[in-house]
Amino acid sequence: MTHFSCTCGNTLFFENSLCLKCGSTVGYDLAKNGMIPVSKERVQCRNGTEFGVCNWLVPAGDPEYCAACDLNHMVPDLSVVGNQESWRKMEAAKRRAIYTLARLGIAPASRKQKPEGLAFDFLTPIPALCVMTGHDNGVITLNLNEADDLYRERQRHNLGEPYRTLVGHFRHELGHYYWDRFFSASAADDPLLTEFRTLFGDEREDYNAALARYYANGPSATWATTHISAYATSHPWEDWAETWAQYLHIVDGVETAASFGWSSKSVPIPFTPLRSEQVMADAPGEDASFLSTLNDWAKLSPALNEMAASLGYTTLYPFIFSPQTARKILFVHRMVKEAAQSWAQQIARPQPTVSSPPQGPKPAQQTATPASSATPPVKGAAAA
Repeated sequence: MTHFSCTCGNTLFFENSLCLKCGSTVGYDLAKNGMIPVSKERVQCRNGTEFGVCNWLVPAGDPEYCAACDLNHMVPDLSVVGNQESWRKMEAAKRRAIYTLARLGIAPASRKQKPEGLAFDFLTPIPALCVMTGHDNGVITLNLNEADDLYRERQRHNLGEPYRTLVGHFRHELGHYYWDRFFSASAADDPLLTEFRTLFGDEREDYNAALARYYANGPSATWATTHISAYATSHPWEDWAETWAQYLHIVDGVETAASFGWSSKSVPIPFTPLRSEQVMADAPGEDASFLSTLNDWAKLSPALNEMAASLGYTTLYPFIFSPQTARKILFVHRMVKEAAQSWAQQIARPQPTVSSPPQGPKPAQQTATPASSATPPVKGAAAA
C-alpha cells in the first residue's frame, strides 16, 4: 500500500478522512489512485456520510456508493450495539483487498453490473442462524464476529493457524470467487485447467469429505514442501485460495515496502533466492517474471518479523516458499495477468444491466439461508 499526499503537501494514508495539517476532509479516489479533498465534484460514499465506515469518494450525484460498498448485499443490523464498529473494521479490510485487485486490473463487478458479479454478506450468528465465513456462487459471507480480536485469536488457536486476519479472510475468499471466474466454465481439456490440476490437484475430489479428512487427520508431515499452509492441503480449491491470498499479500507487501524506500538489498542477512530453473523445472518456458518480486519479499519478511518481535508482537509473516509453492504463486500471477488483459478489452463494451439484490447498507435479515447448508458446499471457511 502506498502513502499519499494532500493538496497541501501533508502525508496521508489509506484510511485517512481528514488532513490534520490543512483541515480538509479527504477521501480515496479509486480512479485517480489518490487521496483528494472532498469537493462539489467528488463526494463521500453514502456509507461514509451516514455510518462513518467508508472513506472512498464517488462522483457527485451518482452513484451513491463507491466501488467497494457497491458490492455489499447485506450488512449487520446496526441497531445492535457494537455491530457498526465491527462492520467498520470489516469494510477497512475489504477496501484494502479491493484496492489491490483494482491495481492489478481485475476489480470485481457488482451483481448490479454483471450476473457473475460479486456480493458480500456481513452476518452475525444467532441461535437460528449458523454463519460460516465462505464463498458460494459469487456471494462471500463474513462472520461479523471475526472483527472481534479476542474471537479471532481464539479461532486462530483452536484451528492451529499461524496467521488469521480480516484482510486475509477477504483475500482467501476472493480466491474462491476468482477460481470460479477463471475455471468453472472451462472445458475438460482446457490447458490452463489441466495445468491447475497438475499443480494443485483435481478439484473434482469430494470437498466435504476432503475437509472432514483434513480436520480428522491433519496435514502430512511434509506439507511445507508442497503447500503454502497446512490448510492448503485439505483440497485443491483451498490450496488455490491460500496461494491466491499469499500472492496478494506479496503484491501489497512489496508495494508498501517500496513506497517507504525499504529494499531487500539493504537487508544484511544471508539469502539464497529461488532460481528459475528450480521453480520451473517442469515448465522451462513459463514466465518467471514475478519470481524476483517473490524473492524480494522472502528476504524482506524476516526483517519485518524481527521488527514485530522487538515491539512485542507475533510473527507478521509466518510463511516460507518452497520451489513448488513458488511455482503455484507464479501460476496465480499468470492467471491474473491474462485476466487483466482480457477484461481490459471488454471494459469499453456496453454491459447489460441485470437485476440484483438491493445494494448498500441493507440490514441483515437473520432468516437468511445458513451458510453451512448452502449447495454446492461453501468454500473457504478459514483464514489465509
